[in-house]
Amino acid sequence: MELSPIESRVIGVEIQNLDLAKPLDRETVAAINDALNRYLVLVIRGQRLCDPDLLAFSRHLGELDPPGPNPYGEPFLKDFPEINVISNVVEQGRPIGNLGAGEAAWHADMTYIDVPPKAAVLYALEIPVDGAGDTYFASMFAAYDALPPDLKLEIDGKVTVHDASRNSAGMLRRGYTEVTDVRETRGALHPLVRTDPRSGRKALFLGRRHNSYVTGMPVEDSENLLDRLWTHATQSGFTMRHRWRAGDVLIWNNPAVLHRRDPFDANSRRIMHRTQIKGVERIA
Repeated sequence: MELSPIESRVIGVEIQNLDLAKPLDRETVAAINDALNRYLVLVIRGQRLCDPDLLAFSRHLGELDPPGPNPYGEPFLKDFPEINVISNVVEQGRPIGNLGAGEAAWHADMTYIDVPPKAAVLYALEIPVDGAGDTYFASMFAAYDALPPDLKLEIDGKVTVHDASRNSAGMLRRGYTEVTDVRETRGALHPLVRTDPRSGRKALFLGRRHNSYVTGMPVEDSENLLDRLWTHATQSGFTMRHRWRAGDVLIWNNPAVLHRRDPFDANSRRIMHRTQIKGVERIA
């Protein structure tokens, strides 16, 4: 395998000469994990994977974590419940996957639980002809490093509650009601600043903006602080953009990045299969 730079200088790398459908030796797996920790997002193009191939590769990165709850209450792939389907396609009146064709706002995955996923793997089976539905990633290490010193001091030691009520497309999950007061948001508590256990580097840890709340602060002050952080963290200088092709595999270091997706034509077809790797440590 070879690493090839992409347009962003702060996040992401393309891996070439790697067939994920073939067995991988320990050295290759170690190199993939090292690249994931260093570059945060890995792009591997030109793959031809069946679902067992995707699962076998994903297990090299760690224990698989089942998908978060979806609005339909059962796995999209009953034979492979560890795989989540991301799609706008409707068959026999029922969506075959999550998120539809709309925009997915900036977020990290499943930060509403105490130990969020370590990583995610997303494999593109079908892509709209015009390639729409680009995905963007932002480095939370770069975002933290660029914070003004006074803002770093202001957020040091502060904790936020991460809302569990809605998915990335804004759909209300089963068993939850609309949040009307952010002080009553249901979800995990995490520090605004995390320290990476491997490198010791600090990064912002924001999760998703909707219904987030800095505990112990007046609501107006919490809203103002979070708005400043989100505006800062999602600047283009900290981001990369991925233009999808069928056969692409993307892997991202979930606690270290935010990501979002552009909307696309609902009449086109977009099908992706996704796995996620179980987290092994609390955010600290």
